Amino acid sequence: MPISFDTTGFEYRKSVDLVGWIVPRTLDQITLWHDDGPPQLPAPLEDVARLRHALAVQAAEAGCLIEAHVVQFGGLPAVYQVVKLPLPDRPAGQAFLASFTVPRANSCVRVKIQALESGMTGLREAVLVDQLGFQNWVMPHPYAPEVHGRLPFHAGDDPRYDSQFTDHPLSRVRGLAHHVARTARINPEFAALPPFSHGPTR
Repeated sequence: MPISFDTTGFEYRKSVDLVGWIVPRTLDQITLWHDDGPPQLPAPLEDVARLRHALAVQAAEAGCLIEAHVVQFGGLPAVYQVVKLPLPDRPAGQAFLASFTVPRANSCVRVKIQALESGMTGLREAVLVDQLGFQNWVMPHPYAPEVHGRLPFHAGDDPRYDSQFTDHPLSRVRGLAHHVARTARINPEFAALPPFSHGPTR
């Protein structure tokens, strides 16, 4: 696998096509994929506005894109996303996914971090609606204002509130994502591959 990071305290899992770890206390998951072939990104990394818009439209079909950025990951450019999805077959609750996509011209590595709501859900939302006011809660999506996703874009998902709710799954996936990015190492052979190019911006 072309990516490594500090896995101290995580439990290792491996199958035929992925490598992963479990956080024992929370059962949050970190998984890695290495795909051969051109990465499926909807826009060039240099066109962040277009990339964010396309990712927001894609995510709206199943949930909502919370944030997306082009970041440095182990010395290479990567797309960082945080998405929320409704939990399948449950009347309430959400899954939160953070991911890094590290593209090269004909290869791609992905890191996915997943945390699920369990037990009593909606506490973060209830507290922050009271703090911020219901009229300020649901907002047009900042990357695609015309999009209305399966889940709404709202003020309470802002990272500034993570410190108030350190054990919420959204806070946890962001914390794990920061840890992975901070300690990430890229295999020199993968780093030496030709860079990703989406073609000319339309």
